[in-house]
Amino acid sequence: MVPVLLGRIQTRIFLLAVVGSAVTALITPVLPAGGAPLADRYRTAFIVLAAVAVLGVAWELLYHLLMQFRWEKDWPSLFGLLTGVPEAVALWLLLRAGAVPGIAAAPPVAAFALQFTAVWVAVWLAANGPMRVPFLRWRFRGGRLT
Repeated sequence: MVPVLLGRIQTRIFLLAVVGSAVTALITPVLPAGGAPLADRYRTAFIVLAAVAVLGVAWELLYHLLMQFRWEKDWPSLFGLLTGVPEAVALWLLLRAGAVPGIAAAPPVAAFALQFTAVWVAVWLAANGPMRVPFLRWRFRGGRLT
């Protein structure tokens, strides 16, 4: 059994804040820049990371609705990895449309794709690996202790 909806949202935000921030901080200097100063690249990268978190909450609501049609009310783990594709496309379209506050022009597509992929894979690996050790109850009875 997966965590309840609120638990999944909290987990997503926590992992993006911790793992996503670390990955973003490490890879931003090597992303294709298009000539932007490093400070501007960091600003854009962290705004994109925040947009992933905000958009992710909306996606969690949609995924929760779709899971209600599945007998076991769960996705296979690989689906969790593959859900990054529609989320990346949706975020890229929002960036191109200028709908993400704080970003005047979308970053280069290669920079966006590399950052999104690196963060998404790192978060997915953390959620499906190390997170399961200290948070045993996370997977059972919706995270309840009793």
